[in-house]
Amino acid sequence: MFPHTDEFVREVPKTDLHVHLDGSLRLGTLIELARERKVELPSWTEDGMRETVFKAQYADLVEYLHGFKYTCAVLQDPESLERVSYELAVDCFEEGVRYVEVRFAPQLHVHDAFDLRSVVRSVAKGLARAKAEINRAPAIAEGREPRFECGIIACAMRMFTAGFSSYYRDFMHVHAFSEPDDAYRLASLELARAVVAIRTEEGLPIVGFDLAGPESGYPAGDHVAAYQYVHEHFIDKTVHAGEAYGPESIFQAITNLHADRIGHGYHLFSADRIQDPAIKDREGYVNRLAQYIAERRITIEVCLTSNLQTMPDLGSVGQHNFRRMLDGRLSVTLCTDNRLVSDTTVSQEVSLALRNFDISPRQLRDILVYGFKRSFYPGTYQEKRTYVRQVIDYYDAVARKHGVPNSP
Repeated sequence: MFPHTDEFVREVPKTDLHVHLDGSLRLGTLIELARERKVELPSWTEDGMRETVFKAQYADLVEYLHGFKYTCAVLQDPESLERVSYELAVDCFEEGVRYVEVRFAPQLHVHDAFDLRSVVRSVAKGLARAKAEINRAPAIAEGREPRFECGIIACAMRMFTAGFSSYYRDFMHVHAFSEPDDAYRLASLELARAVVAIRTEEGLPIVGFDLAGPESGYPAGDHVAAYQYVHEHFIDKTVHAGEAYGPESIFQAITNLHADRIGHGYHLFSADRIQDPAIKDREGYVNRLAQYIAERRITIEVCLTSNLQTMPDLGSVGQHNFRRMLDGRLSVTLCTDNRLVSDTTVSQEVSLALRNFDISPRQLRDILVYGFKRSFYPGTYQEKRTYVRQVIDYYDAVARKHGVPNSP
C-alpha cells in the first residue's frame, strides 16, 4: 500500500457506476419526507434510524433490504424523486465523484397518479438541476477541471410480488398470470419498451438497463426478451450477478443478456457454488470465465462495504475476491451500491481498498479511470474520449500535487 491521505482520495476524480437511488437518500431527508407523507418510521431521529434500520452490520441480505420499505414509501411523487436525485448528485460531487450513473426501478414508484414516464422525468430533472449548478463553478466552466456528468440506469426486477408497489399489484391483477416467471418476463419487457420510448422521444439520459433482485431461483433467462429489446436499441446493459449466487449467474448475464458490465460479481471465483452437474472441472470453469471477462473488458462493479454487510460469512474485507480480480487484471471499478443503507461513499470505498489490498499508485489510477472508460456515457464516442482524457490529465495533476507517483 502506498502512503495516501484522505484529501488525496477525496480530490481525485471518481465515478460511481453502481448506486441505487432508493438506497442513497440523505437520512435527514428520509425523516422529513416521511413526516410530510405520513409514512411511519421506527424512529424519528437519525441515531434511532441507524440503530434500528440502517446498521453498521446486517444479519443477511433480507435485513439489509429492509430499509427500502421506508425509502420507497416516501418516493411516490415527482417532488420527492426530484429532490433526492438532486441531493444524491450534489453529495457525489462534494466527495470528488465526477460521473455517476443513478439506478432505480421505475415500476416501484408508479401508481394511478404517477406514470412511468413521469417517474423517469422526475429523476432526470433532479439530476439535470444538480449538473447545471455544479458545472457553473469557474474551474469547471473554464475547463480547468472535468465537468460533472450523470446518467440513469433503469432496473428491472428478477422477481416481485403484488406487495412491491401499486404498479405490480395492478399488473398481477390485470394479467392473472398462471406462472410467476411469465409475470417477471412481461414486466421487464414492458420496462424495456418504455425506457427506449422515453429516451427516443424525450432525449432523457437513460444510459443503461439493469436486472436486480434475488438470483437463486430467478434466472436471467426470464428476461432475455427485455434485454434483447434494449440491445437492439443500443442501450448499454449491466446485470446484478454473482452477488448471492455462483459463477453460472455471471455466465448467464454475459451470454443470455449481453451484459456490458456485471454488478458485484463477488462469486466469480466461487467454484464450490457451481450447481450444474455437467460442469466437472469447476476450477477450470471459473478460470475460463474470468479469462473471458478479462479479455473482453467486461467491467465488474465492486461494492466492498455492501458485500461485507450482506455476506456475514465473508469475514473481513481482506478476504474479498477483489484481490483475485486485481491479480487477474480484470477491469474493476469501486462503487457504493447504497450510500445510506451501507453508510458509505466512493471515497470511503477507495480508502477501504487501499487499506486492505496491496494496490500500487498505478493500479489505483487504472481502477478509477476504468470507471470513466467503461461508463455508459450519455454522449458520442468522440465526446467520451475527450472527457476521459480530461479526467486522466486532472487525475495526474492531483497526484502530482499530493506527491503520489503514477509510474507503473
